[in-house]
Amino acid sequence: MDTASSDSAASPPPSGPVQPPARSSRRKVAAAAAAASAVEWYDYFIFGIAAALVLGGKFFPSSSPVAEVLAAFATFAVGFLARPVGGIIAGQLGDKRGRKPMLVLALTIMGLATTAIAFLPTYDQIGVAAPIALVLLRVLQGVAVGAQWGGAMLMATEYAPEGKRGLYGSLVQMGVPIGVVTANVAFLLTEAATDDAAFGSWGWRVPFGVGVLVLLLAWYIHTRVEETPEFREAERALAERERAEREKKNLAKGEETTRSPLRTVLKHHLSTVLLAGGSFAVNTATFYIIITGVLDYTTRDLHMERSSVLMVSLLVSLTQLVLIPGAAALSDRMGRLPVYTAGAIGLLLWAVPMFLLIDTKSLWLLGLGTFVTSCFLSIMYGPQAALFAELFTAEMRYTGASLGYQFAAVVGGGLAPFMMVLLLEVSGTSMAVSGYIIFLAVIALGSIYVLAKRARERESAQAQAQPEAEAEPA
Repeated sequence: MDTASSDSAASPPPSGPVQPPARSSRRKVAAAAAAASAVEWYDYFIFGIAAALVLGGKFFPSSSPVAEVLAAFATFAVGFLARPVGGIIAGQLGDKRGRKPMLVLALTIMGLATTAIAFLPTYDQIGVAAPIALVLLRVLQGVAVGAQWGGAMLMATEYAPEGKRGLYGSLVQMGVPIGVVTANVAFLLTEAATDDAAFGSWGWRVPFGVGVLVLLLAWYIHTRVEETPEFREAERALAERERAEREKKNLAKGEETTRSPLRTVLKHHLSTVLLAGGSFAVNTATFYIIITGVLDYTTRDLHMERSSVLMVSLLVSLTQLVLIPGAAALSDRMGRLPVYTAGAIGLLLWAVPMFLLIDTKSLWLLGLGTFVTSCFLSIMYGPQAALFAELFTAEMRYTGASLGYQFAAVVGGGLAPFMMVLLLEVSGTSMAVSGYIIFLAVIALGSIYVLAKRARERESAQAQAQPEAEAEPA
């Protein structure tokens, strides 16, 4: 395990049943998947913070501060539009060639794109080429994170021991608050080390330069981590089915049967993808509202101190490091959907009180409002990785789970900060943003209801089929 291993695409599938991994291997893979998620999300989130603080004026100069922020958040949203592309490409290849190579590729793309932003000239230096280049690099970030989530999530959950898939999946989910915390720390340290002029000139670039470290992690996973046993077992079973199919159809030697996980998902499981995305859009939208939209709203509209708001966001994100695995472990005992549903109901009920507290301009009440919101987000986010993994079988899991997650990211997260600024500008009240969250929460609860109904129907069908199978003569 400590030596480099070949990717599944480069070696034949195992001929016999795959042996379960050792405990040390489980821990190593879980740690690597969690680290991959953390550094990937760090790179992704520093763009959101920079968009709220500085990118508008640097790359989209305008006489209107609102127009600058809207342009910066629109660029932020472009990354979300690219995420399904990454999910589709990596899902298709990841279900055919393995989880690990796609995760390594995603980390490499993210590291290169983020580091490039650190050295990107501004509008004043190269004109319109600057925002064009920024958008292209943001697209690459979106493709990378779209590819990363499925790979990291499956590396963790498919290595998980029996009864702990939720907990192991939450290690990848914890990459989000870790990414938020480290991104906020990076900007806080940079701001403390520079004055306003230096921060606006070059200080904001420093957090992006850390992206080069992602390349080192990609190399480590490529050389030190093996493919998941569940994928190798699915690969073995698929090879046996394809061999039988070739024999049945009398295919010529070397002629291959083809399979497309994407085609299978879109043809037979599209409704599951849409329901998964619909159930999660409120979570991702609310999350980006409180870490980027609220940062812009409190500093630009409410005139609160930037460093203080960043510190509140950092402290609230730290609490998720406990809440997310706690909710995931609870889902291992109570089931995914009951825990997941509780979080969605909480977001629906708390949407209005959260902004009433934020509008007081009190740092303490801002912290309270976003902390309670963070609790409900964690209750949903903890079991979400295992829930999405269990919606699909191993041979199409990367594709199906990634599509569901990235659909939610586009509908919810990518548009949320932009929608927040737009709703505030048009309505003049933060209650419009609360209404947006409530609308998405209603969609989530409807989607969860259908998913739960389908789960009960599957369990009932399996229960009926089992006695019939046992009654058949040997």
